[in-house]
Amino acid sequence: MPKSKLFAPITVGGLTLENRIVIAPMCQYSAQDGCMTDWHLMHLGHLSHSGAGILTIEATAVTPEGRITYADVGLWDDRTEAAMARVVEGVRRWSRMPIAIQLAHAGRKASTDLPWQGGAQMTPDDSQGWQTVAPSPLPFDARDVPPAELDRAGMDRIRDAFAMAATRAARLGIDAVQIHAAHGYLLHNFLSPLSNRRTDAYGGSLEHRMRFPLEVFDAVRAAFPADRPVTVRVSGTDWVEGGWDIDQTIAFARELERRGCAAIHVSSGGLDARQAIPVAPGYQVPLARAVKQAVSIPVVAVGLITEPEHAEAIVATGDADMVALARTITYDPRWPWHAAAALQAVVTVPPQYLRSQPSRFKDLFRQG
Repeated sequence: MPKSKLFAPITVGGLTLENRIVIAPMCQYSAQDGCMTDWHLMHLGHLSHSGAGILTIEATAVTPEGRITYADVGLWDDRTEAAMARVVEGVRRWSRMPIAIQLAHAGRKASTDLPWQGGAQMTPDDSQGWQTVAPSPLPFDARDVPPAELDRAGMDRIRDAFAMAATRAARLGIDAVQIHAAHGYLLHNFLSPLSNRRTDAYGGSLEHRMRFPLEVFDAVRAAFPADRPVTVRVSGTDWVEGGWDIDQTIAFARELERRGCAAIHVSSGGLDARQAIPVAPGYQVPLARAVKQAVSIPVVAVGLITEPEHAEAIVATGDADMVALARTITYDPRWPWHAAAALQAVVTVPPQYLRSQPSRFKDLFRQG
């Protein structure tokens, strides 16, 4: 069998990963006032022994108002930094897997209840809610309280909060930062003409709608050490006519590359309730392929990729450089082990687990 492409090393902005499997950021809604808890230590510690190439910490709010829910993780002050430091140190004590963090602001989709409690948006007068903000006072759902339109001072505060969170992440020894500009959250709100109706220099044309997300990228890139990568997650399309689409995504990706972005992670949707998504295995891969054909930096594909052979084909055919797993690896935290066995590759495991290698596989495990 030919050597697996999925398990070949790749270098992203100076950071070398031993394979192309990315653990995508997955919100756990288990923080207390923005602070990570024992749940995060167990959750991330478990995934750090999965054999993937890199582990990404869930969407981490750069301000309290930037959280999706009141139980989201944050990195905006010394308390939240100290809580994250405890978790990161615990994971690193037993795993050498690189750790990335996704920095985010939920924009008009903030101030919601926990998903398993319905996930409805809470009003500003609710004890667990607050006033949301966005580029324009347009709610995501007609039942939501309209967001407050950001003025220049508000935009500056958020941009600076992203940069400060990147500085804190660097102090924690985080290996890479991903900026969340997808799924209908704040930076995506600025990008899409469906959510951005501004008439100033930050709305209207594609160039103007990209301006604030690019300002945030520049601020984060300047704040994070130059030898560590900064990447961006984008929605390749809103799946709504007249919205953000793949052509605009390509223009944004090219501009990000020009400014020093190390990789683009291509997802989709999340901005408009009218979205019509053709959900099927690998349904977002064509979006990643289109971006990869337009840029020279690595591109990550994600979305209903569940089988090792499918992931291998995505990388081997050049549709994307890496494959990200979220729900798949939550369901099966040893997915990379099973993929390595299926593809006759080698995966890194801690020495405590070496004896678990099935006898029918030869040299499947590498001690990490």
